[in-house]
Amino acid sequence: MTLSDTTEIHQFPCLDDNFGVLVHDSESGTTIAIDVPEAMTYEKALAEKGWDLTHILITHHHWDHVQGLGELKQKTGATVYGPARSRQKIAQLDRTVEDADHIRCGPYEIKAIATPGHTLDQISWYIPDIKAAHTGDTLFSLGCGRVFEGDKEMMWSSLEKLIRELPDETSIYCGHEYTEANAKFALTIEPGNKDLQARAEEVAQIRASGDPTLPTTMGREKATNPFLRAAEASVAEALGMSGKSAAEVFTEIRTRKDNA
Repeated sequence: MTLSDTTEIHQFPCLDDNFGVLVHDSESGTTIAIDVPEAMTYEKALAEKGWDLTHILITHHHWDHVQGLGELKQKTGATVYGPARSRQKIAQLDRTVEDADHIRCGPYEIKAIATPGHTLDQISWYIPDIKAAHTGDTLFSLGCGRVFEGDKEMMWSSLEKLIRELPDETSIYCGHEYTEANAKFALTIEPGNKDLQARAEEVAQIRASGDPTLPTTMGREKATNPFLRAAEASVAEALGMSGKSAAEVFTEIRTRKDNA
């Protein structure tokens, strides 16, 4: 029996459009929370599942990812891991990580991938044994995060890193349910992309049913997400930017989305 066989990932809505995520191993009893938008929702999810929280992983310092952290840590005694660059911003961190660090949470070996741009401290968490990653507010389904603390070249470099490090079959979890709006924008960049057209249709149906569009997969995002496709010649051509660098194309796409 593999770790994938004993793992359950539970995703649930928090706040207005955030997601909470719990990763649980039935053999060891290990339960990992990724970000804590609000404590009450996590407590309810843990109680419904009958799981005891053992670890908390934080992606970045924004309030809608950590405002419930203090209360949840106090009530559960979970060990909290987060970005080293968050030391002065998140008081509840027990241990911090830098890019490419590996941590052990029960049976899970987890890799920290620094993906700055949205914030300078942003960490994406990758669990190879279960082929899953949480990309915080760096990579969304059909989108990427706004660039608040870094610059657009930094964000493109972070997305390139995810393209390199996450295999196509990796399930991608992230911080927000933005997919439907992202799909509408993506079609303005690549209206002729058949994979994107199909995904946009699927997303509309999913949201009409009130269901989440996540997780997605890295392979699906590489085929449909314009922010990941900035290096594709077809995307540059569609924008009238043939011959421009991928970073320049990404910057144009992100600027258009900011102004949409």
